Amino acid sequence: MRAYYSKGGLREWVAQKWVDIGAPKKNGKYQPCGRSKGSKRKYPKCVPLAKATRISSSQKASAVRRKRQASNTGPKPTNVKTFARFGGLV
Repeated sequence: MRAYYSKGGLREWVAQKWVDIGAPKKNGKYQPCGRSKGSKRKYPKCVPLAKATRISSSQKASAVRRKRQASNTGPKPTNVKTFARFGGLV
């Protein structure tokens, strides 16, 4: 493998700890990303833990709201950007 492939990229992205910002725990931590099959929990909005701790609570709420408004219609999840396009909250 070439040296420039070993740093960053897909390997780093997969290795990150992904959490659901739509379901915070009472102690300030987050649930792991995803749902079990047949779960009645609302659609998860998953981001890396580093990003989840960095963004404000209003940005988290905006991202979760947009994810749930997108209403998944098929077996694959609907992707929604974490931040609003023009910098403002939606």
